[in-house]
Amino acid sequence: MIELPVISQEETRKRKPDWLRVKLPVGPDYARVRKLVDNYKLHTICESGNCPNMGECWGAGTATFMILGNVCTRSCTFCAVATGRPTEYDTEEPKRVAEAIKRMEVKHAVITSVNRDELKDRGAEIWYQTVVETKKISPETTIETLIPDTKGNWEALYRMIEGGQEVVSHNMETVSRLYRNVRPQAKYERSLEQIKRIREAGKRTKSGIMLGLGETKEEVFKAMDDLVQHGLLILTLGQYLQPTKLHHEVIEFIHPDTFELYREEGLKRGLKYVESGPLVRSSYHAERHVNVPLD
Repeated sequence: MIELPVISQEETRKRKPDWLRVKLPVGPDYARVRKLVDNYKLHTICESGNCPNMGECWGAGTATFMILGNVCTRSCTFCAVATGRPTEYDTEEPKRVAEAIKRMEVKHAVITSVNRDELKDRGAEIWYQTVVETKKISPETTIETLIPDTKGNWEALYRMIEGGQEVVSHNMETVSRLYRNVRPQAKYERSLEQIKRIREAGKRTKSGIMLGLGETKEEVFKAMDDLVQHGLLILTLGQYLQPTKLHHEVIEFIHPDTFELYREEGLKRGLKYVESGPLVRSSYHAERHVNVPLD
């Protein structure tokens, strides 16, 4: 196998490589989206997750909405979203999200959420109503829902995905060996099972993995094989960026050529679509994924 370059941990501490530079969010379209998000009192993973593509996506008039509040019951070591005991549960939120999507004239909407493990239904009813309300007033808008781990509550899972969305995504985030450190309240096999059940329900399945956390190429390939075996169609691969000094450190910056290698390998191993690059995030270019064939 050809060995492709990486940036060492020592170099990581010095600076980010040039290929990770992004433009600051500016322009009238960005300002319009900013105003709509504020007026409708909405949360976005673009902000809560410190997404490097926020300027590009908001400048194009799109955003990824985060429902069920902005406080998560999980304490994943990679994530910038606040951890704690959520208090927000707004039954009017689905209508507000749907109205904002219509006002923004979004052709393809991405909706995600924090984990709400304290709720019996994991927030499934709000998920269902958000998709239904959006489809009701914007029937031409296609939807991707990026859903959390339901901790094996399959009844909640099925309610989350039956609203009529075209794509259902659930992120693996990393390889099996790193789960205990990166996703301490999640289980690798359980997330695979969730993806399998989504596919068996006839949905277009999608997942994402971050690179640079200390995984090996062989472990990434193994994760791809596991995902294909469990019915995954679409995979995104992007560079992990450390939100704060308290989060999991970046072990290495992955070279763009290596991302291209992973894209090619993913397709060879049976995935239908692979979005792979340093700045790729789960919802990046999500509108392209809605047309991936189901078989």
